[in-house]
Amino acid sequence: MTQTFEIAVFEGDGIGPEIMTPTVTLLSSLSEATRAYDLHFTSLPAGAAHYAKTGESLPDASLKAAGVADAILLSAMGLPDVRYPDGTEISPQIELRKAYGLFAGVRPVRVKADQASPLRLPEGRDIDFVLIRESTEGLFYSQGRGEVTQEAATETLRISREVSEKLFRFAFELAQGRKSTGRGPGRVTCVDKANVFRAFAFFRQIFDDIANDFPNLKADHAYVDATALWMVQKPWDFDVLVTENMFGDILSDLGAGLMGGLGLAPSADIGLHQAVFQPCHGSAPDIAGRGVANPHAMILSAAMMLDWLGLKHENAALLEDGRRLREAVEDVVARGDSLTHDLGGNASTEEAASAVMRAVFAA
Repeated sequence: MTQTFEIAVFEGDGIGPEIMTPTVTLLSSLSEATRAYDLHFTSLPAGAAHYAKTGESLPDASLKAAGVADAILLSAMGLPDVRYPDGTEISPQIELRKAYGLFAGVRPVRVKADQASPLRLPEGRDIDFVLIRESTEGLFYSQGRGEVTQEAATETLRISREVSEKLFRFAFELAQGRKSTGRGPGRVTCVDKANVFRAFAFFRQIFDDIANDFPNLKADHAYVDATALWMVQKPWDFDVLVTENMFGDILSDLGAGLMGGLGLAPSADIGLHQAVFQPCHGSAPDIAGRGVANPHAMILSAAMMLDWLGLKHENAALLEDGRRLREAVEDVVARGDSLTHDLGGNASTEEAASAVMRAVFAA
């Protein structure tokens, strides 16, 4: 029996619509080629351009519609010159995280042995780890509510047991799933600064408590500064890393750098019920409308959406198509003949996406 899934689509700002269009085309083609599932897409208004026109960055109607969808596909959001009265940028993606309790920001880092990378990988080595960033608390907790005077500014970092327990349980379950499929050794590393801050000592203690429920997995700790060093020196040693919001924000960009740039960096923000899938990069208004944007991060985010829907609804076809889509992008990037400018090539957005389409449906 065909399972039908409603997908809420936020086309985004700048290059957002340009990378969303081929991504939806790819997903539609996969859906049309199977009887195991069907995807329906509904575009919803939000973003900086919408705010500039209407004074609303995320209309209530869009928030409500996205909340009842089976998944949310979100393209790059925000424009540097469009800001709230307090000077901060328009960021509906953060509003969605808070509204739906999307506590687990999942940032996979994958570099195959034959793929170009700023790092020279040792013979036979590849990089395949997942950084999980808590997405609702940490230093982002007081966003829009920080105290500013003429003499000082204060932002509040928050770590709660309720959210941290869900975060760590998600991380261990992900590591367990990776181990069962041969993707990782079953190791979860808590990244913190527990030697300085009481909040992170509390964070670490909660991690250790949850680790006791997963005796078949290895649990260890690393300070965030050391982790940044090791991500450059020996990234192939990592499996699943889990950390606070701001630390995760910074380390995820370092992970993108290992892959060759943000154009290859997908992400998901996952809660108990809803999930948002979006590229890690920004809206790049300087190249918007030129047809040269890299669509790969958006496409890889869509592959993560298929994986999540497949696991949640026990649909093997979704899982298989998520794998096919991810591996098609990896093959195109490794081959190197249909790369956009940011990856050292001269392919257009359409040409790069078409190469992925051919790879997905290759005999």
